[in-house]
Amino acid sequence: MMKKNNRKKVSMTALFVPEIRALLAEKNFSEVKALLSKIPSVDVAERWHNFSDQEKVLIFKLLSIRLAVEVFEALKFEDQSFLLNNLDNVNISQVLNEMSPDDRANLFKDLPPKVIKKFFKLMKKEEVEDVRELMTYEEGTAGAVMTTDYVELRKEMTARAAILKLQDTLSFDDDLDISSIYVTDNEHRLLGIVELQDLVKAPADMLIKDIMESTDFIKINEYAPNEEAAQIFKRYDLIDAPIVDDNDELIGVITVDDIVDIMDREATKEIYEVGKMTAGEGKIIRYATATVKELVSRRAGWLMFLLVFDFLTGTVLKTFQHTLSNVVALVFFIPMLLDTGGNAGAQSSITVIRGLATGDVTFDNFKRVIKIELLSAVFMGIIVGVMAFVRAVLLQSDMLVAVVVGMTMFLIVLLAICMGISLPLLSKKFGLDPAVLAGPITTSVVDVIGLIIYFKVAQMLLPALQ
Repeated sequence: MMKKNNRKKVSMTALFVPEIRALLAEKNFSEVKALLSKIPSVDVAERWHNFSDQEKVLIFKLLSIRLAVEVFEALKFEDQSFLLNNLDNVNISQVLNEMSPDDRANLFKDLPPKVIKKFFKLMKKEEVEDVRELMTYEEGTAGAVMTTDYVELRKEMTARAAILKLQDTLSFDDDLDISSIYVTDNEHRLLGIVELQDLVKAPADMLIKDIMESTDFIKINEYAPNEEAAQIFKRYDLIDAPIVDDNDELIGVITVDDIVDIMDREATKEIYEVGKMTAGEGKIIRYATATVKELVSRRAGWLMFLLVFDFLTGTVLKTFQHTLSNVVALVFFIPMLLDTGGNAGAQSSITVIRGLATGDVTFDNFKRVIKIELLSAVFMGIIVGVMAFVRAVLLQSDMLVAVVVGMTMFLIVLLAICMGISLPLLSKKFGLDPAVLAGPITTSVVDVIGLIIYFKVAQMLLPALQ
């Protein structure tokens, strides 16, 4: 039943595009406005590329202010810029003033200074000051993604007074999330948190100080990295969290939708980097809007880098060509040895990278991580080494060659897992992205060093090479 409903929803989402285009062609704007009011803003934004430039401007003007802001916030920067360049000042002013503070700050960070100056003239003074403050935060910090829209309560208030304040402060159309309300003193220092459901259920004369809970474990410093904020949300299963400065003053709030966006971008970034593509700050490649230029620019650089690195493999083979010409059977096992080494390295590196991202691997417990991985490497090396030995015996019927293959397999697996552990940890230590040194780079290193090990072991054990 659920799958059927999902298919129906997707079908309806796809159908509204031609219907809107037909109504616009007929200049039936009242019907378009009524139809748009029933479509989720995220669906309108997702299908935005299906409309012509003229249709986009018309559609945007027909949206209610609330829907227009939601659609605008969900659009790509290029589409936002197009609208800002093609709407009149009244529409621009309404959108910019009603946007959530964090989304507005993100937009302004990518705009030229002259355009920012122009838009500041169209905005309310308090909104301008808010944008300027949020733009000072470095990308990737909690302050850069927080919203400054929140409600403060005082601990001496009664539950009834607090509810009345919420009603006076918020309007029916307000998008402000008030699942949690924060309690501060006269200097705005954070004292505690009150859940909305607790406030509603509390006796009218009960004081806020008797309802509030501690925020010691969930408050986040304004300069904390996004990864730290995401871990706090995950650990304590939060919907929102307070952002404080160094004096413990409440300056903003991060909501779970921002955290989901952060985690989505980070996951996308890591996946692309592991696959050796330009991460593009976590921007997802969508085939509905992707271009050949985008795909080539995101992929070609890493392919060329890895190709140059893999030139070393050919150099190693040329160096040991005498060894290969004397014992041709060694060639048969090169793909098996290198592929297994690459797989072993990828397994360990991906596990460590995920551990670093989730906080499971830290520099406090890295010794245990190394110990358990190395012990595992020994056992796995023995297992695949024996399998490789048996395979070599069955294929070649040469016991010494089989011993070379089995021993090399053991050493390559050991090498690969060591590389898979060390490269992410070292990159993290020096402030680099661990995902950049995973996957193909680990494989390339193992390929080159693995070949050298293979031929050196062969030279030591095979009489024909001594």
